Amino acid sequence: MENSLPAPRHDWTVDEAVEVLERPLNDLLFEAQTLTRAVFPANMVEGAQLLSIKTGACPEDCAYCPQSAQYNTGLQPERLMETADIVAAAKDAKANGATRFCMGAAWRSPSDSQVDAVSEAVTEVRSLGLETCVTLGMLTETQAGRLADAGLDFYNHNLDTSPEFYGTVITTRTYDDRLDTLSNCRTAGLKLCAGGIVGMGESRRDRAGLLTQLAALDPHPESVPINLLVKVPGTPLANADELGGIELVRTIATARLMMPRSVVRLSAGREGMSEELHALCFQAGANSIFLGDRLLTTDNPGDDTDRHLLDSMGVALADSPIAASHSHT
Repeated sequence: MENSLPAPRHDWTVDEAVEVLERPLNDLLFEAQTLTRAVFPANMVEGAQLLSIKTGACPEDCAYCPQSAQYNTGLQPERLMETADIVAAAKDAKANGATRFCMGAAWRSPSDSQVDAVSEAVTEVRSLGLETCVTLGMLTETQAGRLADAGLDFYNHNLDTSPEFYGTVITTRTYDDRLDTLSNCRTAGLKLCAGGIVGMGESRRDRAGLLTQLAALDPHPESVPINLLVKVPGTPLANADELGGIELVRTIATARLMMPRSVVRLSAGREGMSEELHALCFQAGANSIFLGDRLLTTDNPGDDTDRHLLDSMGVALADSPIAASHSHT
């Protein structure tokens, strides 16, 4: 099976991605699951945990985000957490089965002193034996290097949607700004966690456009989170039309086929998903989830719910970070 794996492609067109998205669902699921098993351990998902280490008062206007200072969502801003408190949360996450600990701060672009403070926490968390990931907004190449020197494994910076739809969701940061930060992180030697959000009113072609942009990155992001919009009262997208679950499944399967060696994380929006929809997402190639009952500021199913779900499916929570186990030759 190893020799039959396709070489990673970075030249996908939007039309090609649309064609994959629109394949008969059973064919799409079969292809995605077959490829997942060729690259990753079968019936296994990675557990990560996400902590908001600095909450609210963000100057950006991302229409989905309750942390924007421009919207009244009832969220109370909080200062950057102390390193000791972050480490305590990381220890709890590891005890609950997480192998990666993700830290998020609601900044547009951090100052050098803020990056230094987060770097201290990264070093401490990594010493626990956890993979580390942070999302801090836009980074310079120097700041990315500082985080890499501290032992950071992944930097999360999502593209959110297609370039064409992007301006209807965000006006305070350009698409190129996001691509520049990803480039700075790659230059610093960091792995990338880059994905997007579905259910914001975008078209299927926009979802294809997002995946095309992600697949154009060379190498592909090691981690690709697919978030289902959480509609938070007070944000402009609070009343967005519901995205059908099958469309989410199609998006995950297409991400798997376009970026076969990436870990695809079923991220935000799981709180309202049925067990059956979860099962289809895993069948489509999702092989990572966030554990715990909170993400940054929104609800997550919680450890007991997730363990029941995984047990009912015969799926194991990986005891170490998963990665592509085959390389193309």
